[in-house]
Amino acid sequence: MDYGRDPIFPEGFLWGASSAAWQVEGGVAEGGRTPAIIDLNSKTKKPYADNSIAADHYHHWKEDVQLMAECGFTSYRFSLAWPRIIPTSDGKINPEGIQFYNDLIDELLAHNITPIVTLYHYDMPVWVDELGGWRDRRVIELFDHYVRVCFEAFGDRVKYWLSINEQNMQIVYGKWLGLDKGCADWEKDKWRINHIMNLCHAKAVIACHELVEGGKIGPVPGYVPIYPESCKPLDQIAAMNAEELTEKIWNDLYAFREYSGFVKQYWKLHDIDPDIRPGDMELIGQAKIDYFALNCYRSNVAKDCPKEESYLELALNKEGKKGQFVYPKFPGEYALAPNPYVETTDWDWEIDPVAMRYMLRYVWDHYRLPMMITENGLGAHEQVGPDGQVHDANRIAFLRDQIYQVGLAIEDGCEVIGYNPWSFTDLLSTGNGMAKRYGLVYINTTDEETLDLRRIPKDSFYWYSRLIRSNGRDWGRPATKETNRNEEKNA
Repeated sequence: MDYGRDPIFPEGFLWGASSAAWQVEGGVAEGGRTPAIIDLNSKTKKPYADNSIAADHYHHWKEDVQLMAECGFTSYRFSLAWPRIIPTSDGKINPEGIQFYNDLIDELLAHNITPIVTLYHYDMPVWVDELGGWRDRRVIELFDHYVRVCFEAFGDRVKYWLSINEQNMQIVYGKWLGLDKGCADWEKDKWRINHIMNLCHAKAVIACHELVEGGKIGPVPGYVPIYPESCKPLDQIAAMNAEELTEKIWNDLYAFREYSGFVKQYWKLHDIDPDIRPGDMELIGQAKIDYFALNCYRSNVAKDCPKEESYLELALNKEGKKGQFVYPKFPGEYALAPNPYVETTDWDWEIDPVAMRYMLRYVWDHYRLPMMITENGLGAHEQVGPDGQVHDANRIAFLRDQIYQVGLAIEDGCEVIGYNPWSFTDLLSTGNGMAKRYGLVYINTTDEETLDLRRIPKDSFYWYSRLIRSNGRDWGRPATKETNRNEEKNA
């Protein structure tokens, strides 16, 4: 519907941004932290930097929170590093790790910024992986111990919790993320891993409700709305297949606490045993989530892919040069295809703000649970200009269009409680190092050289600040540091 006016955001709406420990903190061998598997994986992404320094938030956290406050944040979504809290297999708690996050949380609250905390964002400790990681059911109790330590240490001040970041993407892109290590047949083994992850998610939900007074918790699916390529009926079925196999299977489990008929039939057709044991579904049945946290960057297009077609594996664009993305084919299920109606980033990601509204309406219609946006952003090649500033007009346009669609979804009747785009500062991209920048704040470092790590608010920082302070009413012209200063003088 066209409402004939700008959307209205509810009072108390949470405005902020997001990060993840392994991508922003650095300090990987400091404060008692031991290695994570993602540390090792990031070292293989040459010519890009690894995560040993990243944005060096570990040493700049106070300055970073001050910048959040200057921007007007009312929320900040970040993750805890498992190996910083439980660094060794004896299960002992690391007091330095607890202190680091206590200090960060207290500083956020001192500036009236609500912490939204992700328990797991890809940084499994090496010592857990050596026991089998997600492949071994021993991880369920290890994860339960870890999350209970977190709830007991921080639950008096943190009330918004997130369980596992993008579990669906970890399974869908498991080979690229390294989850297939130790698997004889990834296409079958991944469903056993996924089931174990579901049990860990359930443990986190149950423990949160048990230990955190007033605590709320939800999953963080990576969501990519998928449109049919045409009105051809089989293209519509292909789009439905793609949504099922990349996101809906997971969301149904989280919301309804049972596996869908679709996935059960998929397992049967492909001779897959997910190793569901006595008591597993009873445990999952107790894990009633409070909301969905949603990560959405782009959309996809699907089309019919007959069984006689040849399988084609997805290939991500790794260099930020348009045209390198390879759309996959899954014979008998679906194929992905380019969308001629939207622009794309240098990494071939669709720039599609309407996908945000589509996603929120889709999830609301299916599950009737509150939602918050925990990732959404524009990755771009950027550098400091001759004036010492970073002028990111494309990011401002991207954010304006995306947030506007969030507002329209709220007007449509969806319950959305917050918007936390990716990311607050530039940080290490999962596959593209510091070359792919998402931040509202520029970090003065590169893949080739660690510079002074100076924080430089971009034009988008000032534009977003005005939008936050108006609670989504001042869509304004592109802002800069100078325009903000002039407005403050005239206020």
